[in-house]
Parts: sequence; structure tokens; C-alpha cells
Amino acid sequence: MDAPTTTSADNGTSGGGGDWFTPRNKPTTTPDNEPGTPDGRHPAVIRPVGRQTADPEAPTDSAADPSTAPSPVASSPRPAPTPDTSAPAPTASAPAPPVSATAPPAEPRVPAQRPAPVSSAGSAASAPATEASPDAVLIRRAMAEVTPVADKVTSYFYALLFVRHPDLRSLFPAAMDTQRDRLLRALLTAAEHIDNTDVLVDYLQNLGRGHRKYGTRAEHYPAVGECLIGALSKYAAGVWNEEMEAAWVRTYTTISQIMIDAAAADELRAPAWWYAEVVTHDLRTPDVAVVTVRPDQPYPFLAGQYTSLETPWWPRIWRHYSFASAPRSDGLLSFHVKAVPAGWVSNALVHRARPGDIVRLGPPAGSMTVDHTTDSGLLCLGGGTGIAPIKALVEDVAEHGERRPVEVFYGARTDHDLYDIDTMLRLQQSHPWLSVRAFIDQQAHQQLPDAVRAFGPWNEYDAYLSGPPGMIRSGVDTLRDIGIPSERIRHDSVEELVAAGP
Repeated sequence: MDAPTTTSADNGTSGGGGDWFTPRNKPTTTPDNEPGTPDGRHPAVIRPVGRQTADPEAPTDSAADPSTAPSPVASSPRPAPTPDTSAPAPTASAPAPPVSATAPPAEPRVPAQRPAPVSSAGSAASAPATEASPDAVLIRRAMAEVTPVADKVTSYFYALLFVRHPDLRSLFPAAMDTQRDRLLRALLTAAEHIDNTDVLVDYLQNLGRGHRKYGTRAEHYPAVGECLIGALSKYAAGVWNEEMEAAWVRTYTTISQIMIDAAAADELRAPAWWYAEVVTHDLRTPDVAVVTVRPDQPYPFLAGQYTSLETPWWPRIWRHYSFASAPRSDGLLSFHVKAVPAGWVSNALVHRARPGDIVRLGPPAGSMTVDHTTDSGLLCLGGGTGIAPIKALVEDVAEHGERRPVEVFYGARTDHDLYDIDTMLRLQQSHPWLSVRAFIDQQAHQQLPDAVRAFGPWNEYDAYLSGPPGMIRSGVDTLRDIGIPSERIRHDSVEELVAAGP
């Protein structure tokens, strides 16, 4: 199933020190052949700090990330970077401590945020906490300005990036139509969680690890930040000022350092990508295939996670797919892929891939995994190819020898789309603690989440959702309504799912 890429976060060690990202105080005129900024002002200049990490020689995939193409700063969920607002001012001169080449960076931390009254900005209402930090208020104020013109902001950002840094163009796919909004979307997603340390750090660390596959290096981040500030200052000109620029500088400095640190630590323990050979290709329906591959080296993952995948027919285009089984003793990996209109990767995998073809896999991601420290029941909702990770979760429970109840609701638009129902029914016959119910939207005249209301109660269950973004959104609302606490509802990030693309 098409999956998202999930979160990672912030390492406060980057702070704002080290002069990573120093805005100029005096306006300058941009070259004639380069997109200009408001009032002829050149965007902030970013200078890399001495604390750079080794160049991870690799490209990989949606998550999610942002999922399809490399973006030096951003990444699923299903399906992207965020800042640290309490970091020192960008003009600080003290260099950041160097990253060890042989040991992973220190445990991520985010400096304490300075509280600010919610009333200090109208946009603060969207903050997750009662009070938002001053930088969060400024970041969200800029976001409110640029969101309605996101396409223009993104186009302008890439124009700046490729004119000023043409060497970075090779990191991106030849066709930019599927990549254009991924970088900005990831940045804005991160900025939205600026005061939520756990979410922020998880999200950014995941992005940093995932971007190794694109060939992203530490020295690429300043260029991206410079052009980001240029694009934001142009399209948020109505509210932009030195204070807001400084907030974005601090934010991006923290975002980028968290990602760099995560990539450096990951480089010590895992490759940037894995080559994998297609060993079987089972066309279940005219547009759904089960593709099984053999990685060239051990590929550790957990049931319920997903990976990014690149085909030889569309270089530098990555898409996210969930693992359709728990880890196997033979090391093989299976994915359920549905070909969608204009889906480059999905159509290639369904209609073009054959045994012997070689694909590339990014690192595993996702937190929709089973907590084996509890004996709570599992309530699983899988829509369409979203049944893939649900099947993996069932196998995981079985392999752990547990007898906790597992209730699976398998939804599809037509009976034709229940392509894996026989597999699920065989699992039910083998495991008395497993119950499988199939729901066809066209026959039941209701969506899968609504069908769950008729059963239960579910308040003692951990819930897992996988499927189209719309199903996940409605499913979360339904499960909350019937008494399942939010902290017991697991799914991949909807934003990343949307960003993952076809």
C-alpha cells in the first residue's frame, strides 16, 4: 500500500549558534538573471557552521516524508522539518561543537521555549498548547500569509535554488511536477509543530535519515535555507520584518541541524538505500499487484512500518509502500501496489516490473507497530491496499505467541477490490483470537469507519488504521466518538500520505 513517511525531530544542539544562517541587515540588489526579493532585498545569507557531517553517499525515498524526490531539507502519512524557537540569535558567534565521526550525536533535545500569551497573535490559536512561543507566533503568522499562494511560493523557491545553486539540480527528478510542493509542505508541517518537541524531533529526524537516499549532504542545507527565506520574504511581504526573519532563521537552523545529526547517526549503522531484486509479481486484479523483493543485504523493520521505493524507470522518484508481512526468515519483503492514474511509480510496479528487475529501497519508517508490552486487543481498519500493513500486524501478533483479540475490518469499494480476503480468512481459520469482517461500500451504503460503530465496545482496544487519507481522517473521528482515546489510535501521518503521491 502507498504509505507515508513519519516523523522525526529536533536536536537543540544546533541552537542558533555557529552562524549557520546570518541575515544581512542591509538590503542588496539581486543579479538581473536571478529572481528578486521584495524591495530588491537579497534573502538571508546562510553560512555553514564548522559542525558538518560526513557526506552520506546515497539517495532514497514519503514518505514521506515528502516522498517522491530529494529535497535537501524536507520528506508519507502516510504520510515531512521544523525549528527550535528558543535557540540563540542567528548572529551568535560561538561555534557549535563538532560532530564526532565515530559516534552518534548526543541525544536530541529542544531548548525550552519562551512562553508568550496566546493573544499576542491571532494565528496562535492553532498552536497545540495554550500558549505559543514568540517564534511560533511569528512562524505561523508567515505561514498564514503564504499558504493561500503556496504554489507561487514553491515555484519561486525552486527558481531561486536552481539559479543560485545549479549544482543542486541533479538531486531532483527531471520532471518537477510531482516534487514542487514537497519541500515547502514538509517545512510548514514542521513549523506547525514548533512547540511540540516530541512530534517535531521525531518528524525531523525521520526526514534527515530519509534524505540520505537523495544524496543530500550537510553543506546543501544553507543553500536551501537561504532560498526559503527569500521565497517567504517575498510572499509574506505584508507581515515580514527583521523580527520575523530572525525567527525563521532560528527555526531553520534548528530544523537543519536536527536532520543533519540524524543523518550522521544513521550513516554509522545503516546504508542510505538497499538494492532489491523482484522475485515474484502477482497481479491480483488489473490494477493491484503483490510485489515481492529480495534485498541485497539484511533489511531490519517492524510489522506495520513502510519504506520508500524507487524504480529504474523513474530515477529519483520515490514512493512509500507498507510492508505486507511481518519480518520473514527468508528476508523477502512484499508490497501491495495499486496502480493509480498518472502514478509513475505505482504503474511501473504493477504493469512493468517483472522478476529480475532491480529496485531501490529507502530506510524503514512509521510507528504503526504493535506494543507487545500490553495485552490490549487490536482493532484494525484496512481500506483497499491498506490491508497490507494490517496483515503484517496480525502475523506479528501470531509470531509473538499472543492470544490477545484482534478484530480486522477490511473495507473496499467493490467486492472486486477485496483482493486479499482469502489470505485474511485463512489467517482467521488458523488463529481463534482473530476475527475478520469485510465491508463493501457500494453494498453497505456506508463508509468502513461507520460500520465499526455497530460492533464493540472498543474502549479497551488499541486501534490501527491504514488506507486512503480520507478514510483515516474519518476513521480517527469515528473511533474517538466511540470512546477510544486519541493516544490509543495509531496510523501513519495523513499529511505524509497526501505528500507521498502515487
